[in-house]
Amino acid sequence: MLIVICGATATGKSGLAISIAQRLNSEILSADSRQIYRDFDIATATVSKVEQALVPHHFVSTSDPNYTVTVAGYQADAQASIDKLQQQQQIPLLVGGTGLYIKSVVKGLKMPRVAANEQLRSQLADLGQVQCYQILQQIDPQAASKIYANDPRRTIRALEVYYVTGQTISSQQGEYPPSYPILQIGLDCENLDILAHRIERRAHQMIESGWEDEVRYLGAKYGWDLPLLKTLGYAQMREYLNGEMSLADTIDLTTIATRQFAKRQRTWFKAISGIEWFDSNDPILLDRVWDRVQQFCNGN
Repeated sequence: MLIVICGATATGKSGLAISIAQRLNSEILSADSRQIYRDFDIATATVSKVEQALVPHHFVSTSDPNYTVTVAGYQADAQASIDKLQQQQQIPLLVGGTGLYIKSVVKGLKMPRVAANEQLRSQLADLGQVQCYQILQQIDPQAASKIYANDPRRTIRALEVYYVTGQTISSQQGEYPPSYPILQIGLDCENLDILAHRIERRAHQMIESGWEDEVRYLGAKYGWDLPLLKTLGYAQMREYLNGEMSLADTIDLTTIATRQFAKRQRTWFKAISGIEWFDSNDPILLDRVWDRVQQFCNGN
């Protein structure tokens, strides 16, 4: 068995998961593509040391920021952890807001295990998106039909896989869902004004928690060209540290970008069938979810 708790940022996934995991005497597998990196804590809302002491967490602050964790790599590690916990008669909880991480496990996505080849990517980028997309249409029309003509990231990735392996990316993809039962719990804040307020409050809390010092430390330790420093929260604070905007504008822009990100997350998860949705503002949310978890554990 596997229990998934997913949803947009600021919907209370971590707190709910910890409570459920404690009742199940189980462990949590984080499905967050940034919390997996060491030292990136405040702007990613990484679970605290106190919370991690309450319930064992996997894939939190475990990877070096200079190393890129691929979806395929995450999937393999997550599946290994799930197998181990299930052998110990535990029901693991897969928790987070990175939809592709969760989908890779729940759907058993088959993905090419091709490491990034920066030299090849650079050469392809020099050709321009129009020519790259035309090449993709010729060698892998199936993949091209699923990729927007103005999406250079996915276009170059598809070409990269082909030139490295000699096989099209579409021939190396597919879904092989695991055989064990999966309960997918989705948290949604139906009142978007409340969600917006939570996101704004989180931005202010980040300042109080040392957001500015964290980004300054990360830049000094890893270099300002680190890709992770160009992601949500870190990019805005970086501009503030460079004197490009005021602190108030940094908070406002981070809040706006986070709300846009949450909207994309909600769209992604709402499109997935099989997720059972709960209102994160429900005063008896834990009781409702716990009742459903018990039904699931009893085979219903």
